[in-house]
Amino acid sequence: MKTYKHRIADEILKRKLLGKGAILVQGPKWCGKTTTAKQVAKSLLDLGNPTELTNALQTLQIIPMKLLDGTVPRLIDEWQTIPEIWDMVRNEVDRRGEMGQFILTGSSVPVEEEKRKHSGTGRFGWINMRPMSLWESGESTGRVSLSDLFDGKTFEPFDFAIGSDELAFLVCRGGWPQSTFMEGEVALDQARDYYEAIYKVDIHRVDNVRRSSERTRLLLRSYARNTGSATSFSKMSEDIRENDNASITYETVSDYVDALKKLFVLEDMPAWNPNLRSKSAIQSSDTRYFIDPSIATAALSLGPKDLINDLRTFGLFFESMAVRDLRTYADALNGDLFHYRDSSGLECDTVLHRRDGDYGLIEIKLGGADNIEKGAQTLKSLAEKIDTDKMKAPSFLMVLIGVGQYAYRRPDGVFVVPLSSLKD
Repeated sequence: MKTYKHRIADEILKRKLLGKGAILVQGPKWCGKTTTAKQVAKSLLDLGNPTELTNALQTLQIIPMKLLDGTVPRLIDEWQTIPEIWDMVRNEVDRRGEMGQFILTGSSVPVEEEKRKHSGTGRFGWINMRPMSLWESGESTGRVSLSDLFDGKTFEPFDFAIGSDELAFLVCRGGWPQSTFMEGEVALDQARDYYEAIYKVDIHRVDNVRRSSERTRLLLRSYARNTGSATSFSKMSEDIRENDNASITYETVSDYVDALKKLFVLEDMPAWNPNLRSKSAIQSSDTRYFIDPSIATAALSLGPKDLINDLRTFGLFFESMAVRDLRTYADALNGDLFHYRDSSGLECDTVLHRRDGDYGLIEIKLGGADNIEKGAQTLKSLAEKIDTDKMKAPSFLMVLIGVGQYAYRRPDGVFVVPLSSLKD
């Protein structure tokens, strides 16, 4: 029997259950939502089970509230298959007047708006889950804590052993919980199968709109080629025409992207808008990312050896993996992740901004002394632009790397940290 691997969402879920009557845990299929919810749930309605779903639909017509009966917290898995459950839960939370009554999990198909009468404000809390970070999968040592860095603490220099071959494998395998128990090609197959399921099956189920599997496949490939950029939908349409010799309009790209976001396959990064001393215009375009880098490598039929032979592509998809991990850590730190770019050409990969106003500036580099130096200079340039009379100075500057010999703090104060040693 597989051992349950601790998830950062575990503690978030326990905390939120103390303050809300119901919690909605959402994210892509197969990222561990149900397994995590089962760690605290005391009863289960599994609507992902066809037999149980059929029985539940019959019960809905006769004694609908029977579906909510059970020891609390009661887990309702794949709740969106019966959209009426949303308002039933909301009303029951009001009636009971107690916290921690229900956990709803959902992975793809959004609620039919006409069957939902209320947003759930005040009754529901939300948790977004993603595939596992390296800390959760056991492939980060956790020797460097983001929480400690925000508290002004540092760490003693240390060396680390992860090599480029292992890192490339982790990028292509992804953070899908089941695959973390597998090895070699068997583990890599899981991400490839997931990618195929997106365009062959899931895209047709998202909102009752029949979409083309082939167009979905081409869009996923274009998104993969443009990972980490602010490419517009019109440019993506051109990219598909140039690289795949196919024609997809701007409107179609926009529609398919919206559907894939509802499936939690894509998660773009918004722009950061700080107070600056300079008059540089801040760019507001979102940066394109998948929920997990393995979907991008699968879309382009790339394996670990391909990444090793193409370091530029390797760097882009390593950045995507780092963004996945940082987003998960940001959730634990009551923060969000942003990207910065301005009209002067200055660009910073990620800004981890907490709700209390503290923030850290992070550049992501695969490795190499020159790249680390370039990242450090970018961070210092951005830090100098920030108007600290109007907002706090950054809590830390960090170059987050994939491969290298040491983790350390530079004389200028910039931290150099391997992703495989990071935790929340």
